[in-house]
Amino acid sequence: MTHPDFLWRNPDPRPAYDVVIVGGGGHGLATAYYLARNHGITNVAVLERGWLAGGNMARNTTIIRSNYLWDESAAIYEHSLKLWEGLSAELDYDLRFSQRGVLNLAHNLGDVREGRRRVNANRLNGVDAEWLDPDEVKKFCPIINTSGRARYPVMGATLQRRGGIAKHDHVAWALARKADAYGVDLIQGCEVTGFEILKNRVIAVQTSRGRIAAGKVALAAAGHTSVLAAQAGIRLPLQSHPLQALVSELLEPVLDCVVMSNAVHVYVSQAHKGELVMGAGIDAYNSYGQRGNVHVIEAQMAAALELFPIFSRVRVLRTWAGIVDVSPDASPIIGRTPVDGLYINAGWGTGGFKATPGSGWVYADTIAHGRPHPLAEPFALERFTTGALIDEHGAAAVAH
Repeated sequence: MTHPDFLWRNPDPRPAYDVVIVGGGGHGLATAYYLARNHGITNVAVLERGWLAGGNMARNTTIIRSNYLWDESAAIYEHSLKLWEGLSAELDYDLRFSQRGVLNLAHNLGDVREGRRRVNANRLNGVDAEWLDPDEVKKFCPIINTSGRARYPVMGATLQRRGGIAKHDHVAWALARKADAYGVDLIQGCEVTGFEILKNRVIAVQTSRGRIAAGKVALAAAGHTSVLAAQAGIRLPLQSHPLQALVSELLEPVLDCVVMSNAVHVYVSQAHKGELVMGAGIDAYNSYGQRGNVHVIEAQMAAALELFPIFSRVRVLRTWAGIVDVSPDASPIIGRTPVDGLYINAGWGTGGFKATPGSGWVYADTIAHGRPHPLAEPFALERFTTGALIDEHGAAAVAH
C-alpha cells in the first residue's frame, strides 16, 4: 500500500476559500468530501491544528451501529450505517468494515425492559434489531459468562447484526485522499486563533499561518468546538471530558462480535490485528487532556472480567483518551449558529466515529444550501431554547 504521506498534497493555505472547515478529523474530512462529491463545492480548506485525524479519529474504539431509541437519532445513525455499507467501494479503499454484530447485554429487569423497548422502536424505524435470550446470547458469543451464578447474570441482549467495526485510520486516509483529488486543500499544522466578524457575519479566520478569508466557516473540532465558538462570541451547551480506551496484547481470534454492557459498563471487540479493544464511560471531570485516570481503566477491566473470565491473564498493552464533547441531551448539534455564515457540527459525545459518513453528508448539505438538512433539523442549536430535546442519555441506556 502507498504510504499515507503520499495520498494527498500538503499545500500552503491560499488567501481565501468558499468554505473553511475547522477540524481535520473524520467529520471534517467527510464534510469536505461530500461538499465536493455531492455539491460540486471544491474551493474548500480543511484546517487542522495538528495532523489529519490525530484527535478523536485516532482515539476511539471504532464501533459502528444505528440501534438508537429516538426516531431522530435512529434516522441519522441509520443513514450513516447505510453509507458505511458502500463506503469501501465508493472510496476505493479497504476500510476493514466488518459487520460482525453488536450485542447489548441485559443484566437486570430494567435492562430487559429497556432492551425490548429499543428493539421494538428500532424495528418501527426500519433498523434491524433482535432480542436474544441467554441461550441465544451464548450461542452467538460462546465466551461470554452466562452462568446463573455470575455476579451480573446475562438475562438477554439486543443484537444488531449489521453493526460492527472499521479501521479508523483507513477511513481517514481514504476520505483525505478523495477530498484532495477533488482539489480540497488539507492544511495541517494550522491552528485557528480567532474569527473576523463584520455585521454579525463571519468573513475570515485568523490562524497560526495567517489570515484566511472565507465565504462560510464550518466548525468540526469535537471537544474543542466550544473553545472555537467562544472566540466567535458563542457560548455552546457543551462539556468536554476525556474518554478512555485500552487495547490488550495480540491474541488469536476469540471474539468475533462487539459486546456492550451498560450495567457492568464496558464494551469490548477484537481488532483485525488481534488486540482486544475496550472502552467504558467518560471521566467525570472536564478536561482537554488526552489522558485519563487509572480508576476508570481499573473499573472497565474489572467489568470485562465479569463478562469474560477467559481474559483474566491477558495483559494491557496501552491506554489513551479522546476528548468528547457532551451536550445536555447526549445528542449532536448540527446547523447554523447566531453568527451568519458560521456553522457547527459538535456534541457527538462518544458516538462520533460511527456517525462519520452520515454526519459529513448532512453537514455538507446544510452548509451548501444554508439551511438544515432534514436529518439535521431536529439537532439544531435552538432546541436548547425551545426544549425539544432528544434525550439519548436516559433513552439509549448505553454509551454512544
